[in-house]
Amino acid sequence: MSNQECRDFAALFIRELDRLEGEIEQYSNESKLWAVSGDQKNSAGNLVLHVCGNLMHYIAEGLGRSGYVRDREAEFSERITRSELIERVRTCKLSVSAVLETLDDSILDQIYPAQAPERMGRIRSRTFLLHLIWHLGWHLGQIYYHKLGGSGQTESV
Repeated sequence: MSNQECRDFAALFIRELDRLEGEIEQYSNESKLWAVSGDQKNSAGNLVLHVCGNLMHYIAEGLGRSGYVRDREAEFSERITRSELIERVRTCKLSVSAVLETLDDSILDQIYPAQAPERMGRIRSRTFLLHLIWHLGWHLGQIYYHKLGGSGQTESV
């Protein structure tokens, strides 16, 4: 059994989820985590919930059969405290890394075993994990931009 590549994926997800936690911690005003303005359609807090829900659904449940049940609608409507948000990120990080660190690399060449988004069709697990890390990075960038006030200028958050 070889799982070096899966462990490498785990390390990437851990790194990016650590960055996500760092972004949340930089909001000194907790209410701004839930603010939406201008062209921003989602708050930083809801993007965090979405990213965690996505990874828990597709990795913890999809590859690890964790029993996680996704509530995608709540990802965009729920409001929780900053400490609860950070706890969700930490739980996600632990769950995702635990699954990826124990998988055999052979799964990466196989078709993703759970239901991927319909627009992706049948996709190999490696390619889907690449998509998921890109998705996380995309939303991490949105959160960073949100923290800047959407103007590119540092704003007191």
